[in-house]
Amino acid sequence: MDTIKLFPNRKQESSANEQDSSLVAFSHAAKSQLKAGSVALIGAGPGDAELLTIKALSYLQQADVVLYDYLVSEDIMALIPSSTILVCVGKKAGHHSVPQHKTNQLLVDFANQGHKVARIKGGDPFIFGRGGEELEVLAEAGIQFEVIPGITSAAGATAYAGIPLTHRDYAQSAMFVTGHLKSDDDQMDWATLARGQQTLVIYMGLMKSSHIQEQLIKHGRSSTTPLAIIERGTQKQQKVLLGQLSDLSTLAEHAQSPSLIVVGEVVQLATKLNWFQSENQVTQQTQKVAV
Repeated sequence: MDTIKLFPNRKQESSANEQDSSLVAFSHAAKSQLKAGSVALIGAGPGDAELLTIKALSYLQQADVVLYDYLVSEDIMALIPSSTILVCVGKKAGHHSVPQHKTNQLLVDFANQGHKVARIKGGDPFIFGRGGEELEVLAEAGIQFEVIPGITSAAGATAYAGIPLTHRDYAQSAMFVTGHLKSDDDQMDWATLARGQQTLVIYMGLMKSSHIQEQLIKHGRSSTTPLAIIERGTQKQQKVLLGQLSDLSTLAEHAQSPSLIVVGEVVQLATKLNWFQSENQVTQQTQKVAV
């Protein structure tokens, strides 16, 4: 079994890279304290570091050990003190992944060693983040834990793309689902997902885009329903691809993970309401791909 010795502290960086004093003061505005031997499950949000809660930032500053995923942005990781032990336990297609049971064991081991442990995940840890699974293991091991919610990617990315999840004229409900499907064991309720006048947000759906497109149209969603793929939502590299449901599989070829698929009449507002643009660009980042 791995021990903490396999995860040494990072080398101290130059003073030029140390945290700004105002940032430290801001994090100290939080009154809660991360206890030794406990774990804080933290939602990092969709990527923009300014969307972190004060409590999340404070706990990242207090932690001795931070276990993080690939979806946590570089800007957020840069907020963690250089003396903190960092352990990457992410899962990413085409890359070495840490099995979930190994991540669970590391959380238990670090906490039992008396460390203040932060487990940070992209978005919100209770929305397709396996946060509940990890806390079950901690509870069974008798380890104290806290949960600091984050802005889920569906809410953050759509807001930055100018797509309201609900609208009195276009959508009276919103549904969040995962597109990480097993092709031979698809138990999704496609008839419900294909209903009109609702916004459907699909996490991790790029690889199954053809299947998703086929099933939604088969079960009644119009092929002309507005659609968007939001890549790296809220981050300076954000890209929004617009089209119709019939374009989904083609648009997906132009997108990379992490991306969200948004299906619904509200998407037609994206061009009108798209307010976000990075500091390095003059024009808005919304794009239309020829299909």
